Amino acid sequence: MGLFDYDARPATPQVQLVGDRSSAAAYALRDFLTRNGLPYDWQEVDGTGGTGDPADLPLCILPDGRRIARATVEQVAAGLGMISPPQLDVYDLVIVGAGPAGLGAAVYATSEGLTTAVIEGVAPGGQAGTTSLIENYLGFPTGISGGELATRAVSQARRFGAEILLARQLSAIAAESGGFRTELSDGSTMWSRAVLVASGVQWRRLDVEGIDDLLGGGVYYGAGPSEALGCRNSQVVIIGGGNSAGQAAVRFSRYAARVTLLVRGERLGASMSQYLIDTIAGIENVEVRTSTHVVGVEADGHLHHVVVASTDGTRESLAADRLFVCIGGTPRTDRTSAAGVAVDSTGYILTGSDLTAGADAVGRWPLSRDPLPLETSVPGLFAAGDVRHGSIKRCAAAIGEGAMAVALVHHHLAEDVRG
Repeated sequence: MGLFDYDARPATPQVQLVGDRSSAAAYALRDFLTRNGLPYDWQEVDGTGGTGDPADLPLCILPDGRRIARATVEQVAAGLGMISPPQLDVYDLVIVGAGPAGLGAAVYATSEGLTTAVIEGVAPGGQAGTTSLIENYLGFPTGISGGELATRAVSQARRFGAEILLARQLSAIAAESGGFRTELSDGSTMWSRAVLVASGVQWRRLDVEGIDDLLGGGVYYGAGPSEALGCRNSQVVIIGGGNSAGQAAVRFSRYAARVTLLVRGERLGASMSQYLIDTIAGIENVEVRTSTHVVGVEADGHLHHVVVASTDGTRESLAADRLFVCIGGTPRTDRTSAAGVAVDSTGYILTGSDLTAGADAVGRWPLSRDPLPLETSVPGLFAAGDVRHGSIKRCAAAIGEGAMAVALVHHHLAEDVRG
């Protein structure tokens, strides 16, 4: 078993989870522990698991014997000693999000002497961190898993002195006194001279009646590695035509009896890399259906069928024990709106020349100088990676933007000194 093989359950679990597999809260805990490389033992129950009250589930039993009823990610992270307060009064740079862009920025910022902290709500790596194998990343001819890439990046950033603050969400950002105040979900406050928003995207919701009632009960947004073993001999359906959906099809094909990939478009090549298309074509238990979308679900407390429709109007019911929705993302910008950050019509953050282009650009940029390439409408607040308007949705591109943002932060900090 490799160190970063997310699909292999460890022989000596350190945490015990008890819960109902159809619980969205239990899924959130399994996903958190798996993506952070923390071993655990999962005990699936339909009742209370000895807690005395079904409302106590999910139950987490920590290695020291402490029991957390109705456990949340933040409670479990705190119990495992993963949560530490910010160490400095003021930072040069606070980074929101530990995906490829955020981690890339953290490595370059700290290696160049900037005091840096990274805020991450779930686990390092972002969506890329759930990828089983990235085969087109420079320097890794046999590929590298997203989890291993993220783990190495975190180790590298910490070696240079970056603080990685896990299991806390961003609550608010505000420009104050020539710098920024960043508030976290645990109530702590951080001050910095510059901020980089690299919060990425969240999965777009599927507009199908009954889907939300099945979250954790056979329906999942994204394709968390924690669910791979649970798909043994199952009928798995994946929705999406991008690389994330393709990676999920490859991963789950190792366990499922059959994987059906549903693509709304006419072909995979419109949004999926060719190497993934070629890989999927060689897997016997993966079926690709193009020009097809989900219009309904059938369940009895847990998913058992999805209803699909083709462009010619034909409908069909497909057996499905698990449905993974990977249909693109919406930007995570809800917590930056209070800072006055300008976004496009779909919510992606506008940066650089996009702030001053177009008939509606008046009032977007407050200074006489032009905005820096990755600078938002708030001077000193930058954006990089998938959350930014016009970004290239690829891991290497996000890392490059993170590195570029650091150079621009240096420019901003020097400007402050001169000013």
